[in-house]
Amino acid sequence: MRKFILPALLLLTFLSVKAQLVTDSLLIEGHQRVFVYDKSVKAKPGASLVFVMHGSGGEPMGFAPRAAKLQARAEAENLVLVYPAGYKRYWNECRKASTAVANTENLNEEAFFSQMIDFFSKKYKINKAHVFATGFSGGGHMSYKLALTMPGKIKAISAIVANLPTDENMDCTPMNVPLPVMITNGTADATNPYNGGEVKTAGVTLGNVRATDQSFQYWAKLDGYSGEPVKSMVPDANPNNDITIEKYTYQKKGKPEVTLLKVINGKHEFLTDIDVFEETWAFFKRQIEK
Repeated sequence: MRKFILPALLLLTFLSVKAQLVTDSLLIEGHQRVFVYDKSVKAKPGASLVFVMHGSGGEPMGFAPRAAKLQARAEAENLVLVYPAGYKRYWNECRKASTAVANTENLNEEAFFSQMIDFFSKKYKINKAHVFATGFSGGGHMSYKLALTMPGKIKAISAIVANLPTDENMDCTPMNVPLPVMITNGTADATNPYNGGEVKTAGVTLGNVRATDQSFQYWAKLDGYSGEPVKSMVPDANPNNDITIEKYTYQKKGKPEVTLLKVINGKHEFLTDIDVFEETWAFFKRQIEK
């Protein structure tokens, strides 16, 4: 796969010229929790709110350029994109084995996200029924947590290079509410193993995750599906590399959609074949239009 260095620099340049990213914070149980958004976006009442979350060890200002294409269309789509910051660069998601301070101190993420929803409801009059969450790696795990523990406030999620924790590594109490979910995982991912196992990252212990198919089927079963999903191929935008994307979908009227993008030969990195955040928004929009 081609490296993302030049496109990333172009996106950074774009954001510095077009977007006006600002930092704000909320005091949550004695902790100042930070988030970033583009103050130049003129959202109309009823806008959708999308949380876009960095991975373990990341931070929002460095991560925001990854969503530059979607950020550029925010006004046209009537979107408010928010880039929350993990506590000391990590999230208190559902992995019991996590040695990150956010987990060992049991930061109240539900309170943080609930208060951000209220903040943007007051600021932009967003539609509280159209709040979505997506994230990369640890941010994908945080998206899973929001779907598991506060589904009444989250319309749908998109988890990128992230699998659900195994039962023994699960640190959340699921509310078991059906929800639309999209998962994007690579078969050659050495960090988030496609077929499950230990997540290997420097600096923290995160424990074991389920296989991608198990994560996919967890949501499919919760949403009332059985049998085989519909398979299709995502158009190959870069035939010169060894990446192809198989799409597996459960979709039926009256039920939440569950989709898996299986990235053949994909690693623990952003794709050049598709813009995963634009693909994510297309998925979220389908859930609004039902």
